[in-house]
Amino acid sequence: MGANKNYEEQVKRNPGALVQKIVKEVAGQPSVEVHFEDEDDEQWAVVKVHNYKEDTEMSLRLLSESRWVLHFGYYDDEDEFIELLQPLAQAEIDLIPKGLQKVMLKVLVSEEGLRVPGKIVSG
Repeated sequence: MGANKNYEEQVKRNPGALVQKIVKEVAGQPSVEVHFEDEDDEQWAVVKVHNYKEDTEMSLRLLSESRWVLHFGYYDDEDEFIELLQPLAQAEIDLIPKGLQKVMLKVLVSEEGLRVPGKIVSG
């Protein structure tokens, strides 16, 4: 239960640090996959990173109307996947490189995923 509370606190209190962590990992990859996903009436572009050692997943989502959301997923003690969503304020959005923002917007508008070189999303 301790790790679960820690994840929740981190997502709520310091989303900017998690955004920076995602951006750093994504920009360091040779290629980056930005996916298009939808659920119910909502659609978004998403870039994900996984920490296999801790069995967690973090992602940035761009939804319609320029809404950005930090997603953090982990398995609890009962092995259920828990998803935490935190809307991002402008200060956190500003941490996302313009290149990544443009690619994610293109994916959202076209409704088709893209694979791009990591160096494109870092600028």
